[in-house]
Amino acid sequence: MLRSLFLAVAGSARLERLVESTPAGSGVVKRFVAGSGAEEALATTRELADDGLAVSLVHLGDTTESLEQAQAVREEYVALLGRLHTAGLAPAAEVSVKLSALGQRLDEKAAFQHARAICAAAAEAGTTVTLDAEDHATTDATLETLLELRRDFPSTGAVLQAYLRRTEGDCRELAVSGSRVRLCKGAYPEPESVAFQSPLDVDKSYVRCLNVLMSGEGYPMVATHDPRLIAIAEDRARWFDRSTGEYEFQLLHGVRPEEQARLAAGGHAVRVYLPYGKQWFGYLMRRFAERPGNVAHFARAISPRT
Repeated sequence: MLRSLFLAVAGSARLERLVESTPAGSGVVKRFVAGSGAEEALATTRELADDGLAVSLVHLGDTTESLEQAQAVREEYVALLGRLHTAGLAPAAEVSVKLSALGQRLDEKAAFQHARAICAAAAEAGTTVTLDAEDHATTDATLETLLELRRDFPSTGAVLQAYLRRTEGDCRELAVSGSRVRLCKGAYPEPESVAFQSPLDVDKSYVRCLNVLMSGEGYPMVATHDPRLIAIAEDRARWFDRSTGEYEFQLLHGVRPEEQARLAAGGHAVRVYLPYGKQWFGYLMRRFAERPGNVAHFARAISPRT
């Protein structure tokens, strides 16, 4: 029920203003989001890199409503990648991109050209791009774009969501040599016809998908904060005789930082998903939907007593 509630309020401008206006609310935002601009994002990236963590930077702009906005998002990413290169941070940091932020729903061809320009900028900077997953209606178009981009930029990463019934099959198709695949649970409201609804069924699907990726020839990126799934991933990596350089764990900025440190100290590659930008509210609500344990932070943020 809490998951549905947070997803339902993700578009509430009134609640967004309420959270942002309170000191505690501002603190919650800062815990999960690097800041509103690239300068803050670069500073946080350096801090994480100094701690031995890799980073996947994402500009929060997934409510693009015009081609002009899509162009602006492209320019933001290209500029960010240039700054990562100049700062010497490109080896530690890639970028994650939502095709909707590049205008996918407005003009698919234009969105592809924007994505291609970002991939080219990433390659020039010495890093790469991962295409973020969104709701199930965009999955086919996103994977088609991925395959097209990989012709010139083979390291472009994919994101698959374990709660979708189709994902195990998608894992089989993408578990090929050189293929970077981030596996997450999923955070968008989806009908039962296309997605598993119970947490147990989602977890079972995650493990099945994980087995496919770990047994394949690609590079699995295990995106979860669930202690059981992390332990299973460690076990599966040993079972399939993968070295620590042949897969990585990915965790959200601000969520279980002690686990990030533990995994890194154990020799695992760990990447932190680091969002920045002004459109933080929808992102934050989806993160709470994924991890109800963060509800306490949100409740304190909007309490009149704070």
